[in-house]
Parts: sequence; C-alpha cells; structure tokens
Amino acid sequence: MDEMRTFLREVAAAAAAQTLPRFRQPTEVANKYTVGFDPVTEADREAERAIRALIERRFPAHGIVGEEFGAANADAEHVWVIDPIDGTRAFISGLPLWGTLVGLKRAGRAVTGMMSQPFTGELFMADEKGAFYEGPGGPRALKTRATSSLADATLCTTTPALFSGPGRTAYDRLESQVRLARYGTDCYAYCMLAAGNIDLVVETALQPYDIVALIPIIERAGGVVTRLDGGPAELAGDIVAAANAELHKAALDVLNK
Repeated sequence: MDEMRTFLREVAAAAAAQTLPRFRQPTEVANKYTVGFDPVTEADREAERAIRALIERRFPAHGIVGEEFGAANADAEHVWVIDPIDGTRAFISGLPLWGTLVGLKRAGRAVTGMMSQPFTGELFMADEKGAFYEGPGGPRALKTRATSSLADATLCTTTPALFSGPGRTAYDRLESQVRLARYGTDCYAYCMLAAGNIDLVVETALQPYDIVALIPIIERAGGVVTRLDGGPAELAGDIVAAANAELHKAALDVLNK
C-alpha cells in the first residue's frame, strides 16, 4: 500500500507538471460538443498523456480508461480510470476548484483513488488502509462528519441547471430541506465531504472518469456513495454521496419520493 501511495504521488506530480504551468495563462479552448459546451485544453490532453505513460510503464498488464484518449485493455482485471482535469470549466476560468482524478478498479470495484489539486498543494488519496490527506496543515487521515439530519446538512452540486424535468424537481426538493447549498465545486466537493467539511454531494449524468477515483476516498473516510437508484457508483450516472449511511438514506428518500 505504501508503494501505491508513492506511485500516486508520482502520478500527481507528472500531471501537475502539465497543468500548473498552463493554469491562469492564455490557452486555446476547444469544444467537444457540436451543441452546447464541453471544453478541453492542451493541459487536459498533456496531463492524461503523462499519466498514461506512467501507468503503462509501471503496470503494463493493466487497462486504462481516460476522458481524453479513451480505453485500452478495458477488460483487464485491473483498470485505471483517468480524468486529467475534472472541472475544466473552473480551470479555464482561473478558479482552483478543479483536480486530477486517477482511480484503480479491480474486478469492476474501485479500490484506490487520488484527487490532486496542485495549485493549492493538496492531495487526497485512498487505498485499502484508509483515506489520507497531504497538504497545508500537514498529513492526516480523512474522516466524514456525523451529520444525520438533512436540516443540518451542507449540500454541494456543480450546478442545479444540469438537472432537468423530474430530476430538477427532485433536486430542488432536497435542496429545500438542507441548511446550506453550494455550487460549482466539481470533484473538490467530494473531497470536502471526505474531509468532514460538507455532508452531501448530488450530481447528474456523470461519466465513470468523473467518479471512480473519488469512490474509495469517500468510502474509506466513512461516507457512502451510490447511484440514485442505489446501484454501484462505479457505473456513474446520477450520483448521491453522503457523510454516513443515515444521511445517505435520508437524501435518497427525498430524491426518489
């Protein structure tokens, strides 16, 4: 496990070498969509290239699924799932609410995860021994809060505008019952949940590379994360993460009412 954490630190450093020099600098932004806006930058592509190169050299038999360059050997028992910049909209806006996500699945289950935010100097990691933070204030174990009531909870989502139809109605119903809601946090929200700063994260239409790395971080810190239908979060889609099982059930009950 110590060797794995060392490898994750190497991955974080390699990605940061591509993202940090380009952050808050003039950059070309391409749009992946013909309708709508899904930005991608040189930093996204170069960071993923750097991460894939490290994995291929260290674990040649493992598969890789990345946001920018797709899948290779995705049927392997061990598959790495990469989002080089989760929160590209924040990145191109100069906001430090983005991160590099790298997760490892074994037989379909997320077992290891990392979120690196190099601008703030923060690294969130999880393996089979637990969930850990490295950054300002010194290293420590991650632990979720004990909040059990929605009325006392802080909720995060990227933006309610992503929800539509019955999904938006359900989200609004949940937000009306919590103490505080905050928007625009992308992957950072899940790590704040694991660190005990917020209580709920609800998002819609996620891809596996948006969530796989974060699952072990949340679970090993004491939280619960599933799909809205209660299925495994590794399948992505509509995701509900909570600080504990009681709060998770309360949120699902409201969302699925």
